[in-house]
Amino acid sequence: MKLTFQDRSRPLARTALLVVPALAEEAIPLPPGVTVPRHATADFKADFRESRLADAVAGPAQRVLVVGLGKRREVDAERVRRLGALAAKRAEKLPAARAAIWLPARVEKAAGGPEEAGQAIAEGVTMGAYACSRFKSDAKKPKLLRVTAIGSGAAFRHGGERGVAIGAANVFARDLQDAPGNLMRPRDLAAAARRVAGRSPRIRCRVLGEAQMARLGMGSLLSVSKGSVEPAFLVHLVYRPRRRARGRLAVVGKGLTFDAGGISLKPPAKMHEMKYDMSGGAAVIGLFHALGDLDFPFEVHGFVPTSENLPDGKANKPGDVVRAMNGKTIEVLNTDAEGRLILADALAYAASKVEPDTIVDLATLTGAVVVALGHELTGVLGNDEKLAAALVAAGKACGELVWPLPLLEAHKKQMKSKVADLRNVNSGEGGGAIAGAAFLANFVGDIPWAHLDIAGTAWDAEERDYQGGSWGTGVGVRLLVEYLRARSGE
Repeated sequence: MKLTFQDRSRPLARTALLVVPALAEEAIPLPPGVTVPRHATADFKADFRESRLADAVAGPAQRVLVVGLGKRREVDAERVRRLGALAAKRAEKLPAARAAIWLPARVEKAAGGPEEAGQAIAEGVTMGAYACSRFKSDAKKPKLLRVTAIGSGAAFRHGGERGVAIGAANVFARDLQDAPGNLMRPRDLAAAARRVAGRSPRIRCRVLGEAQMARLGMGSLLSVSKGSVEPAFLVHLVYRPRRRARGRLAVVGKGLTFDAGGISLKPPAKMHEMKYDMSGGAAVIGLFHALGDLDFPFEVHGFVPTSENLPDGKANKPGDVVRAMNGKTIEVLNTDAEGRLILADALAYAASKVEPDTIVDLATLTGAVVVALGHELTGVLGNDEKLAAALVAAGKACGELVWPLPLLEAHKKQMKSKVADLRNVNSGEGGGAIAGAAFLANFVGDIPWAHLDIAGTAWDAEERDYQGGSWGTGVGVRLLVEYLRARSGE
């Protein structure tokens, strides 16, 4: 599907479907020359997501779909984003090969301005058109081929082009997430990172194999893959801006392509969902997909430790002790708390080899964060309140909500082991999401760091037209792009 942008001053071209947003208690803003039968919208209230389809009686549109956005004061970028997704889904279902979305100035203003509206509508159309059908034997080609978004001039187009890049990156991450474990192995995740690097001369990719990681002393990361025939990798992506870099950021994403729990085997119910345990890694690779099309004044390093966690005779056993790259020894009390084991070495590598001024990690780390926050909020913890606050603000701006959780010295003390330096779980003290972050804090040094626990938001989120349900959400991609945008002052 191709998405293009047009100024409202230009005549509307012929289209199979015209989508028009309506505000409650206000007249429906049809483009000049387009009319529908009066009875078609006579009782239309324009409640949010209410829709009405009618054949046009005049103008270049064959059909007109009116979509309610609610009252003007209730409209924001999220509702415009959902409008775009609804338009794409309805056009595909009709089907309509060509569609146009007409955004009046009052809707743009409610969304934050033409640029913000353009970005939101483009994200919604791009993400709403996504469907994971490539594994079906009778998969059909998409019917919707072209969408034209119509708004206010250059600012609308500029925001729209950015929205296309961000939406495509989110979809790329979701496609990685939704792949089954036998087709998304560590080697496949590494290959996806290489493909992303190949899209842009400003991105480089290096993949460390097990022999290289062993020479670096990454015993914690390597211990997790011992029960699998699939080797582990550490992916290192680097983005360098066109202009002089104003800082260096490291993002680290957990890349467990399948997590059976190891010897501490998970119960079988919903174990198939553990293909999503690589969602943090997918978000990091998705971020670099976006960086290939955008320009931020930062040097960005992305790290994805990727492995499988399966049980066999060589797998970690409860009570085993492993040594991380920074020299810390770890008592593995629960082999199902493996994500923090692979993140530990990736964080230590990022801190010592890159020396960034900021580290952010993303991981489907704990079921405890789902208990605490449900499926609509990502938990953030770390050692820097300003960084956590910036991520909360970015989440609010892009619709990927983030909520801060505490991380106290008392929590860090709970991760001490009598046998080794650390243990990978606390023992009945509660606060499982906090315990995971308290463990990771030992591998970042004094660098400002934030940990995003996305176990609740990576899948099974509320249906929002452009994402939701049992599919992956690509959470983290749009959040990190918005964080970089705000940090750059753009």
